[in-house]
Amino acid sequence: MPAPVPTPPAHGQDPDLTEFLARLEAGRGASPHTVRNYRQALMEFKATVPDRSWWDLTPSDFKSYLYSLARGRKLGPATVRLRFAALRTFYKEALREGRIKSNPVAGLPLPKMPRRLPVFLNQEQVLALLDAPRQLWAKQEARAAAGGKMKSRRAGKNWQMLRDAAWLELFYSAGLRLAELVGLKRENVDVRQGTVRVFGKGRKERLCPLGGPAVRALEAYLDACPFDHGALFVSEHGAPLNGRTVQLALKRYLAAAGLDSRLSPHKLRHTFATHLLDHGADLRSVQELLGHRQLTTTQIYTSVSVERLKRVYDRAHPRA
Repeated sequence: MPAPVPTPPAHGQDPDLTEFLARLEAGRGASPHTVRNYRQALMEFKATVPDRSWWDLTPSDFKSYLYSLARGRKLGPATVRLRFAALRTFYKEALREGRIKSNPVAGLPLPKMPRRLPVFLNQEQVLALLDAPRQLWAKQEARAAAGGKMKSRRAGKNWQMLRDAAWLELFYSAGLRLAELVGLKRENVDVRQGTVRVFGKGRKERLCPLGGPAVRALEAYLDACPFDHGALFVSEHGAPLNGRTVQLALKRYLAAAGLDSRLSPHKLRHTFATHLLDHGADLRSVQELLGHRQLTTTQIYTSVSVERLKRVYDRAHPRA
């Protein structure tokens, strides 16, 4: 039977944790999602040693915690590694500030992640998905007309279809993360130059080129949008579009295009990278476009291309 999960205390009662999270958000520019995950992971760990200081713990304490997660609670490698990513960052900061003389988490062997190739769409599937907002809108208009409803009641909302077509194009054209997409400001986009300035993890800035279809989709959306908001993509009420709204809309468009509606926005980022490599882009350029810090993170996409070439070879070569 899995071990019970300890009940963590409120992090406001832990000044060391509160200070670290504040620095993580302000100084390192971590996303709210990362801050939330780190907070939860650190509070959960501290609940296992409630009467001890962060600075008195030893490597054996973390070995015991690792064992309890992997063996006692039977958590998967990804979940375990997320917990220890928070702990490693916490103690790395403490070491840098001189609070501790050695990092008690450093060097602790963590469970290895199974090697999984990224899921991506082929070019025909991408084209169907990019056209899905227009196709779905046309069907809804036809149903409304057949039901005798006034088309003019929906005409004013046509800009929302153009908005969704634009963010879909932007996903595929620039290989953005979901948080990067919804965080874009109008001032970040230069339609004349065909570029978008993106702020990724750690507020790392990169300039991404945009293809012609993406530029035209953005121009159509900006011309039709009734709100002159700082955010690039806004809701029907003019508020910045949130990630959950994009996720739900993507599910509808995937289904409308006859694709698996469980695919996440990140799969469009995988698709962007894989298609670039398939068409001859060099790995370093793809790394820069994706905003990866390490080249090894980008190299997984070369495996996708190689696997695809192997399948082609096996089907086509007489002595495969």
